[in-house]
Amino acid sequence: MPATADDPLYDEMVRFLEPGEIDLIGIIIDTQFDRSEDLEVHELTVELNDIIAAHSGEGEAYIYAGNDSSSFASNQYQGRALTDDAFVWECQHLVRDGSFTLVFYYEADATQAAIIDAVTALPAVTSVTPVP
Repeated sequence: MPATADDPLYDEMVRFLEPGEIDLIGIIIDTQFDRSEDLEVHELTVELNDIIAAHSGEGEAYIYAGNDSSSFASNQYQGRALTDDAFVWECQHLVRDGSFTLVFYYEADATQAAIIDAVTALPAVTSVTPVP
């Protein structure tokens, strides 16, 4: 079920994306994957990394899990540019109503419409909610 303006997750993400050092936008992605499908969620995250990196102007990115940093939580990841290690995106993997929901945010100059079109076309994705 897509997130809506009255969904606490949507509301929390809107507050999080309020202007700061970097202008951010994001998406909430509901998937068909349940708790037992961690590997599939990882593979989906790799696909999403490629999509967001392609439409952010950063080129290729790698996924940083933050295992060596106390400022990262479990199931929190970043996409970082291969060229200079710059921030490309960040996400959290959440379980809501028994299936995984992925929350991604990235710089506001990314091409949001192209990201949404590409993500919506992925078979494992059941809904995509853009967050301004």
